[in-house]
Amino acid sequence: MDKLKQLSEMTVVVADTGDLAAIKEYMPQDATTNPSLLLKVAQDPNYAHYLDEALKAANGDVEDAVDRFGVHIGLEILKIIPGRVSTEVDARLSFDKEATIAKAHKIIGLYEEAGVDKDRVLIKVSSTWEGIQAAAELEKEGIKCNLTLLFGFAQAVACAEANVFLISPFVGRILDWFKANGGQAEYTASEDPGVLSVTKIYNYYKQHGYKTIVMGASFRNVGEVEALAGCDYLTIGPKYLEELRQDSSELTRQLSADNTGDAQEKVTMDENQFRWLMNEDAMASDKLAEGIRGFAVAQETLIELVTARA
Repeated sequence: MDKLKQLSEMTVVVADTGDLAAIKEYMPQDATTNPSLLLKVAQDPNYAHYLDEALKAANGDVEDAVDRFGVHIGLEILKIIPGRVSTEVDARLSFDKEATIAKAHKIIGLYEEAGVDKDRVLIKVSSTWEGIQAAAELEKEGIKCNLTLLFGFAQAVACAEANVFLISPFVGRILDWFKANGGQAEYTASEDPGVLSVTKIYNYYKQHGYKTIVMGASFRNVGEVEALAGCDYLTIGPKYLEELRQDSSELTRQLSADNTGDAQEKVTMDENQFRWLMNEDAMASDKLAEGIRGFAVAQETLIELVTARA
C-alpha cells in the first residue's frame, strides 16, 4: 500500500489546489482554495471560460464576478469530491468583522443559488482577532469556517474558544520564517518548527476536549507531511500527493488523541491577551501580516485579470 493510501487511513487528506485535473487525479476527501490558487487557475487558458461565465452572471460587475469565479471553481470541485470545499473571504477584509460576515453570507448564498447546501462549504477567514470573532458568529448560524493564516498558539486557542469548525496552521511558512531569521539552514522533520507548532496545537486541543479540527497546511517537503501523519486533516499540494503515492514504504502514525504527551495548562484568551501574545510572537505576527498582504495582492491581480476581460 502506498503512503498516500496509508495516510488516508489515519488522516483526512485534502487537496490544496484549485486545479480540477489534479483533484480528479488524487480524489481527496475535501479541497481547499485561496486567492493565490484561484489566480493560478484564472491564468490557465483551460479555465478561462469560468471567468467569462462569472462576468456574465455578474452583469459586468468585476468585484461580484471575482466572488462568482471563486464559487464557480468551488462548484466544479464539489462535483468531484465527496466532502467539502473551502472558499476564502477577501483578505482585504481581514480586520473588518462585519464585512467578513457579510462576504461569507454572500458566498454561501451563491452556493445555495447553485443548489449546494452550506454544509458542503467551509468559509475561509484570516486568523486575525476580527476574523475569529466573525467566524464565531457564523458558526452560530450553522456556517462552518476554516481559519487560515494561522501561525501562533494564541490564534489556535482563540479559534478553539470561538468553536470554529477547522483551523489551518501553516507548517511550511513557519519553517520559512525560522530559516530566514537566524534558525538552522536545514531541519529534520522531527525538529521542524512548523511540525512542532502543529503537534503542540493538536495535543492541546485533544487534552482539553476541543472539537475544532486541526488541518496542517502549507508544506515545504513531504517529510513535514509524514511527521504529522495522524493529524485530523492535512491539506496537501499535488506535488507531495504524488510523492506519497510513489512511495510504498511504511508510514508511521505520529499524532494520536490517545497519546498527547505532557499535559498543557489550559489558556483563556480574551482580546487583550490575544493581541499581547501575538505582539510577543514575532514569527506569528510577521507571517500573518505577510500572508494577508500576499492574498490581498492575489485578489487585486485577479480583479485586474477579470477587468481586462469585461
